[in-house]
Amino acid sequence: MGDALFRSRHELAASQLDQLRALLTELLPANRFYARKLGDAGVGFDVASLADYERRFPLTTKAELVEDQRLAPPYGTNLTHPLECYTRFHQTSGTTGAPLRWLDTPESWDWMVGSWTEVFRAAGATPADRVLFAFSFGPFIGFWLAYEAAERLGCLCVPGGGMSSSGRLRLLLDNAITVLCCTPTYALRLAEVAAEEGFDLSQGTVRTLVVAGEPGGSIPATRARIESLWPGARVFDHHGMTEVGPVTHECPAQPGRLHVIESAYLAEVIDPETGRPVSPGATGELLLTTLGRMGSPLLRYRTGDLVRPSFPEPCACGRYDMALEGGILGRADDMVVVRGVNIFPSAVEDVIRAQKGIAEYEVRIERRGALSELAVRVEPSPEATGDRALVERLERALQAAFSLRVPVTVAEAGSLPRFEMKARRWIRT
Repeated sequence: MGDALFRSRHELAASQLDQLRALLTELLPANRFYARKLGDAGVGFDVASLADYERRFPLTTKAELVEDQRLAPPYGTNLTHPLECYTRFHQTSGTTGAPLRWLDTPESWDWMVGSWTEVFRAAGATPADRVLFAFSFGPFIGFWLAYEAAERLGCLCVPGGGMSSSGRLRLLLDNAITVLCCTPTYALRLAEVAAEEGFDLSQGTVRTLVVAGEPGGSIPATRARIESLWPGARVFDHHGMTEVGPVTHECPAQPGRLHVIESAYLAEVIDPETGRPVSPGATGELLLTTLGRMGSPLLRYRTGDLVRPSFPEPCACGRYDMALEGGILGRADDMVVVRGVNIFPSAVEDVIRAQKGIAEYEVRIERRGALSELAVRVEPSPEATGDRALVERLERALQAAFSLRVPVTVAEAGSLPRFEMKARRWIRT
């Protein structure tokens, strides 16, 4: 169902309800995790409507899944079929707590590949494209799905695991790559290495950078910085999670807007404190029900992603799927309160990337009694014209954005870490 386009919200909702009923029929009572959870909540398995489901069924949290795997190691009880039916293993990155192990049947995996295929189609990929996956393939789900989706579309798929950045650049240029898949941070890093080693990216053929793993693709300044370093290429954002699969893709007609693939997911947005639905345009936490991942499903899963939903009728791209304005705005557990001001990492990145002359940065959060303080270290890029001017310019920009004085210091060239996967720039001390 991942590549379906609907003619109205009504038609979309009818399809979702049919899929939801099929999902509940298959997973209950075979799935011990949900049979127990829904039984404890006194929830009947029949669903009269989507509103009925959203009103009666309990939320699922990552903490519950972690505890379930602790009590029933190694995979927990959220498995609808016998273990011998599963052929895929993945594990979360562990950047927001204990890692989760996740298994998929061939059928569930095929369903997720279908959703990733829709990501590529929305990005304009065709069988004529050559796609490089600048990614070290491991237990994190990463671009495993993307690789098979590109193969399904008929693209030439070029793996870039186990290589240096220099080696990947040579691979990219030698093979006339047209689509590059990586994290936003690694797109910046590859451009940095290209400048250092004399690779001319303007002579390359990359026209699309499909980025994921971080919110950078929807952060205006980060997006603009990447596109300035990759002449002629467009950044195309996407987001997903190991637990749920590929969830969104950027709107082809409106950069900075993500569409939920609602043919595959039932999406809700709630107030994280009250659990009540938020109005269109308000910020809330994204909940997801995986309609086709029968082998290891999630019902009303709290993703922790903060979003601002809208419902275009239709969007300029022709879709009726829920839109997330500005992409993933942040995570509920990432917000830092500094002297009464709520600050998200994505907002800080937008300010920093808007300044010229910064190659990399690091943010330190220091507790001083009951208060948190923020400090930023930046590594100047080769074209920077004076450390003092850079520091003063960034401090003014941070002051203007957050009404806070945030001290900025300069790090030596090459001293801050570079990242291929999810960047870890925020350090708590």
